[in-house]
Amino acid sequence: MKALRVFKDLVSFLTIIPLAKDESFLENSARHMFLFPLIGGVIGLLTALYHSVCQYLLRKLFAILVIPLLLPKELLIEAISAGATVAFILILTGLQHFDGLVDLGNVIGLKKKEERDTVAHAWIVTYKGAFLAVFIEFMSFLGILLLSSFAFNALICSEVLAKLAMVTVAWFGKPSGNGLGSLFAKFNSKRKLNVVAYVISFSIVSLLFGILSIPLILMIFILGVAMERVSEKLFGRVSGDILGATNEISRAACLILIAIMVNL
Repeated sequence: MKALRVFKDLVSFLTIIPLAKDESFLENSARHMFLFPLIGGVIGLLTALYHSVCQYLLRKLFAILVIPLLLPKELLIEAISAGATVAFILILTGLQHFDGLVDLGNVIGLKKKEERDTVAHAWIVTYKGAFLAVFIEFMSFLGILLLSSFAFNALICSEVLAKLAMVTVAWFGKPSGNGLGSLFAKFNSKRKLNVVAYVISFSIVSLLFGILSIPLILMIFILGVAMERVSEKLFGRVSGDILGATNEISRAACLILIAIMVNL
């Protein structure tokens, strides 16, 4: 029963699926953050299935269309499927990670920490926040578009590793102050159990991409550490916005890197 409770709480935290019974799911999710990659695998599988269904239905639709097309039919199918899949991921995760990406862009260039804290918690979107968010999601779209027959495995892999990057940020971060990010850092800073997250991730990714799992996990480790440093410099602590932004940036980076490696 406890394992089921943990699973429900983690799914509730990382998606819009309301399985949690009460607000204690936040602390429970922080305590079991090392299982994030496992939930990432579930999210990735749902996303991969959605992408495959989109491709299937679009091929059926274009097979009966007789209107002239401006682009090659297969390219159009791949592009529409990729765009719909990015939208599906954002909806499934409730835009919470996307919001963190926007907030990160909003505070870039601000000199005072107090000003960065204020802007990060304000309901505003600056041109910098909008640009960063659109750019990162476009990179995810481009990665999916370039992956072709590897997209199914890559979508699973990218979600697993995006969650691993979040674990890495909290693992190397310093618990300080209040807020969601500090809660996760409190339970995960320098926590040896987080090695389990790497074991889970390596098991899943190596099953999907074999030897390519090594550069992928190495990239995620470096990216996670780098994002923690960014969080420390901007906010003086692990920020919830940085955790969300890390998820989005890591997904895009994984998809692009996989696309490059499989097309070499």
